[in-house]
Amino acid sequence: MSLIPDDVIEQVREAADIVGIIGEHVELKRTGSDFRAPCPFHGGTHRNFAVIPRKGMYYCFVCHAGGDVFTFFMKKLGMDYPTAVREVARRVGITIPERGPTGPDPREPLYSAVAAAADWFARQLLANPEAQVARDYVTTRHLDLETVQPLGLGYAPKSKALLDAMKGLGVRDEVLLEAGLLARREDGTLTPRFRGRLLFPIHDLRARVVGFGGRILGEGEPKYLNSPDTPIFHKGKLLYNLHVAKHAMRKAERAILVEGYFDVLRVSLAGIEEVVAPLGTGLTAEQAQLVKRHAPHVILLYDSDEPGLRATFRAGDELLREGLRVSVATLPAGEDPDTLVQRKGAAGLEEILKDAVDVLERKIQILDRKGFFGTLPGRRRALDRLLPTIRAATDPITRELYLSRAAEAAGVRKDVLEREVTISGKGKGERGPGSTIPPSPFPIPQLPASAEKALLLLLLEGEPWKSRVTEAVDPEELEFPPYRAVFESVADDAVLALDDTSARAYEQLRAEGLGARDPNEMYDLAVNWMEARRLERQLERLDDQLPFESPERQASLIAEKRRVFDELRKRYPRYKIAKRRRGAPGT
Repeated sequence: MSLIPDDVIEQVREAADIVGIIGEHVELKRTGSDFRAPCPFHGGTHRNFAVIPRKGMYYCFVCHAGGDVFTFFMKKLGMDYPTAVREVARRVGITIPERGPTGPDPREPLYSAVAAAADWFARQLLANPEAQVARDYVTTRHLDLETVQPLGLGYAPKSKALLDAMKGLGVRDEVLLEAGLLARREDGTLTPRFRGRLLFPIHDLRARVVGFGGRILGEGEPKYLNSPDTPIFHKGKLLYNLHVAKHAMRKAERAILVEGYFDVLRVSLAGIEEVVAPLGTGLTAEQAQLVKRHAPHVILLYDSDEPGLRATFRAGDELLREGLRVSVATLPAGEDPDTLVQRKGAAGLEEILKDAVDVLERKIQILDRKGFFGTLPGRRRALDRLLPTIRAATDPITRELYLSRAAEAAGVRKDVLEREVTISGKGKGERGPGSTIPPSPFPIPQLPASAEKALLLLLLEGEPWKSRVTEAVDPEELEFPPYRAVFESVADDAVLALDDTSARAYEQLRAEGLGARDPNEMYDLAVNWMEARRLERQLERLDDQLPFESPERQASLIAEKRRVFDELRKRYPRYKIAKRRRGAPGT
């Protein structure tokens, strides 16, 4: 039998959800940060059996049975150790690259090539005269080379010196290309992917360098460039600094999520080690699952400007879907974690973290500050912004608390809001409490012609249209899922995170462009239509509410419905015709 490498066993153990796996065999109930149940080994009736997720172990205080997730399978199901490891690996989706008769990991040349390149880049930062611009930049960020050297930062020269260096080490161009270190031009020649950039090495959970994030020094686009997806690097499935932070996250029972590489460095160097960041894109479901394996609580520490808030709440919803507790720490205006720690140190940051509030509460604070709860239409729009976060909460108790708090803030009955959450969540790919089925891709190859499309075409034109569109329309109002995904990704500058369907929609929209159409006319018509759709949705909600109300309340709702309908006819006279003809939202 071939052997399973020790580092792979550790990877499987790290990835395993011990609470979920043991919970399939016993009924676990949370007690503080642990979970308790009657012992499945000695047949007890009291909850003396504890599962301790932060330590990845279980223990019975009566029969003293204890161990990790592999030991549980061995004792409960009679497996030997290799079979238990394989069973857990199968459940968490890890392929075991067994050595021995089956041979080495076929990806090993890629790991070796990236490791060799990382070492070479690091030496360039220290000694290459061309890298003086990078050394000066590090100094302007109030860091010194002695501090960043152990972190593996490097510099990619503008020349093709990387090719010669790797050739001298015996690394073939084909391997460098597959590892994402080289790019092939249209004429077929190969060139280094990273040139004139300060490089941040990105590690997997086993602390192997698998890719890089590169910051341009001087003029050029994009500002940050990541390695492309390769057999060993998938940016939507990794978090920067997780290989170091995971142990601190377990100890602190929290994760701090920031936006940038320098934010991670500054916070971790200040002694707050449980800090990670996405790789230049919006937080993905896979990244949220990574966080969940190591901490039950996440504090979002993003910038407090409008783009930062949009990214904050998108990440918060993704984390809530994984059942995590999510808080938002608010930085002073104009500050980011890097600058705050420079000025006030770890103690100043801890004060900010201590004052973090729940993600829904933070949304309510912002909406209240903007005056949304001061008028009836404003309350309706406020609820439209709160609903995605309420629906994202898969933990039943959290969702119940969110419903109560949102109803209180907006001055509506909780049962009415609960029906709204249920109705508006149907058919939108939302994952309900306890659901394990991911949302299915939207199977529509033909994009609808619509007001939503017009807004996206304007959004893709850049400023000033991007600001005008994002101020006039919220992503939640777009009913065609690929369009909504494109809207959010463009607004957050995270188009690389789009799934296949949405990416195709994005490419088609980019290819179409505005053409000879008048952007001002398009904008006015599209925004007018979106406002009409808001009123139409209000009518639909009134229709849904009517059967459940008393006769007196029904009379009031009918009057309200008549008022909304009259307003809709004024704004959009051909409303009835359009509604009958509409084949896709907003067409």
